[in-house]
Amino acid sequence: MDGGPGFYGGFENPLPATPGYFPLGVWLESVLEPDDIRKDKAVGLNTYVDLTANSNTALLQPAGVHALTSGPSSSTSGYVLADEPDMWAGPGSSEWTGKWPGQGEICKPAGVPCGYTVQRTLSAPIADEIMKYANYGKGVSFWESDEEASVFVNEFQDVVSVDNYWFTDLNICGQGEGGGSMGRERDLTEQECRLAANYGWTIDRVRSLIRPAGSKPVWAFVEVGHPFTEDQAPTITGPEIRAAVWSSLIHGARGIVYFNHSFGGDCQSQHVLRDACGDEVRPWVTAVNTQITGLAPVLNAPFLDGALAHGPGVETAVKVHGDDLYVFAGSAQADPQDAEFTLACLPGAAVTATVLDEDRTVSIGNGVFRDTFVDGNAVHLYRIAGAAAACVP
Repeated sequence: MDGGPGFYGGFENPLPATPGYFPLGVWLESVLEPDDIRKDKAVGLNTYVDLTANSNTALLQPAGVHALTSGPSSSTSGYVLADEPDMWAGPGSSEWTGKWPGQGEICKPAGVPCGYTVQRTLSAPIADEIMKYANYGKGVSFWESDEEASVFVNEFQDVVSVDNYWFTDLNICGQGEGGGSMGRERDLTEQECRLAANYGWTIDRVRSLIRPAGSKPVWAFVEVGHPFTEDQAPTITGPEIRAAVWSSLIHGARGIVYFNHSFGGDCQSQHVLRDACGDEVRPWVTAVNTQITGLAPVLNAPFLDGALAHGPGVETAVKVHGDDLYVFAGSAQADPQDAEFTLACLPGAAVTATVLDEDRTVSIGNGVFRDTFVDGNAVHLYRIAGAAAACVP
């Protein structure tokens, strides 16, 4: 696991460092009264990321939830630096005027990037004992060189994320963004672009920049509404949310942050998971959060890299927890498929794998099992009881 199992416990007033805690956060939400927390906990959220400045942080600890804020607080567990300065200030160390987007010239001289200065200025007064978090955007994921992006990813914060909204962004399929970055040198087709597996690509992109490799956690961003003002942009669905979350986890995300705002579309809201705007997706978010919470000790356990072979149409991760193996598998293509998996460490007699939360099993013979993935949002989670001893070196 990136950062190691006790990572969060190394900070002052830390997030829980126990195997049973997996961060399920919401971005820029407010907590004004106890009922706000009640609604969020009912959806399975346990962490607020960049809690609004008018929030009552005294309500957090009695309710058993955690928060990161844009200013240090004795009631919270970390400090949030500037959001997406890779995009609005750029990769550079010129002088920062102290202004934010919409307030005038940001960098001095104008047009010379100062994003590194923004983060350095904000992080410098914060003691090393306080966990720092920052989220970046298309600069880190698409527009900047590895060298430029790695400065943002490595030098200013302890936990990092990047927000790419593959299901809802009108521009992300273009050659200048997703198309070129994925090596197509053209615009992505709708089937290539509106794919849950691309959320896993984003996690891979960020993890590839971290030095030393695996030294800090990467959290994932997933939208739950209509995050763009253009009404013609897509609105994410419940199955897409679940698939995007699991793709992120399969690729090594150590936390999930939901973007909880709809700026366009048929129902606009700053609190999608609380309001009527979220009625269609809320059951899906609740269900996947319940799954993640139940599997937190497994998600916080080691990966068993190289244990599983399969074709290109799926993405997988193998986890070892106690005596059991867990295989997490998601579709990596839009079309339906029958996928075959091979665990070379399980030759010989037949074994049965339980498909979690699907009330069924699959048979494994000579280490091989097969399953159907009906579309690009299909995810199956398997537990193979007692198989760890045969597969862990």
